[in-house]
Amino acid sequence: MEKYVHRRSDRHLPPASLIVFAALLCGFALVNLFWPKRENSELENRKLAQMPVFSVKTLLNGKWQDDFSTYLQDQVALRDGWINLESAVNALAFGKTEESGILNGKDGWMFTKLFTVSTDTEKQLGKNISAVTNFAQRYPGRVTFLLAPSASDIYPEMLPANAPMVDEDAILDDIFAQVQASGADVIDMRDDYRANKDQYLYFKTDHHWTPDGAYRAYQQFCTLKNLTPFDCNVYTKITVPDFYGTHYSATRRWNAQADSFSYYDLPNQMTVYKVNGEADYEPVKTEGLMNLAKLDTRDKYGAFLDGNNGYSVIEGNGTGSILVVKDSYANSFIPYLTANYAKIGVVDFRGLAYGLDSTIEKEGYDQILILYNFQTFISDNKVIYLDRPTTLK
Repeated sequence: MEKYVHRRSDRHLPPASLIVFAALLCGFALVNLFWPKRENSELENRKLAQMPVFSVKTLLNGKWQDDFSTYLQDQVALRDGWINLESAVNALAFGKTEESGILNGKDGWMFTKLFTVSTDTEKQLGKNISAVTNFAQRYPGRVTFLLAPSASDIYPEMLPANAPMVDEDAILDDIFAQVQASGADVIDMRDDYRANKDQYLYFKTDHHWTPDGAYRAYQQFCTLKNLTPFDCNVYTKITVPDFYGTHYSATRRWNAQADSFSYYDLPNQMTVYKVNGEADYEPVKTEGLMNLAKLDTRDKYGAFLDGNNGYSVIEGNGTGSILVVKDSYANSFIPYLTANYAKIGVVDFRGLAYGLDSTIEKEGYDQILILYNFQTFISDNKVIYLDRPTTLK
């Protein structure tokens, strides 16, 4: 007896789901092909990979394939959306509280992770303290040291549960004790900030203090120096909304709350100089204290003093002169000094690799303010430039 086996006539057709998947894959590849390519990512604050130049050599050693893979990842269509989706999944599905060295705290807070201080950082910190104390001893009665505490030290209750942050208070106590022993004036903002922590002292999405936090530090400086503080009622206050700072760029936290900040419309002018050598400065441009064009970019905080220039001089409304040696925390602090000094010099060692003795003598600065934030100061390998001897005779 013959047996007949019934076979479906569509036995060679792939499943419908496979067809749909292949269509989506081809469609997405086509979209990627024509998707506009970018040189920079505003949100990630970095340059994106470009199509690598082909050569037989790089093909054979595998470099071209690696570079092409990076290019595809960086230039994928809707890249920002994919990163945001990944951040949301990590937080909601896996409860992840850390991303790229940033801790996602409570109520939208983000903090720089600092669980340990490495041996290298401890050594650098020792060098930095020595540089400051030696500098203060060379200029007795003229140096003020302001070290801003981290937001995590003021708002520890907003950290993720059981986050083992370093004992910042103990380190600050030691730094302040050594600097004060050298004869410098010291401004410690911890007590004031903790007593006023309901105010807008730090950004939630950025590593800086706010201009309001900077103003409180400035008031402490004025009290110490017996100066009349900048009158906020005299000038127009302008608010900048929708600020997402460096911490947000690192984490792309899905439920981030936008920060905002205010600045005052001051008529004072700032001259930015090119650093040609020790105490050798060539004027490049003169502008206001705010680069308004940067308010339309991701790095809105960079509008203050037009970012971090090696050497610049501001025309103030007061008397005498002061030189501010700083990191970017000082950028929102310095405009207030226009009420007190006629000349404000600004040094950022990222753009000036010389000692300051010749500059202080040549430019005739009466006072020197050293202003950093804690986490920069302990590891910055350029603070030691304070102790560099002059090369001029």
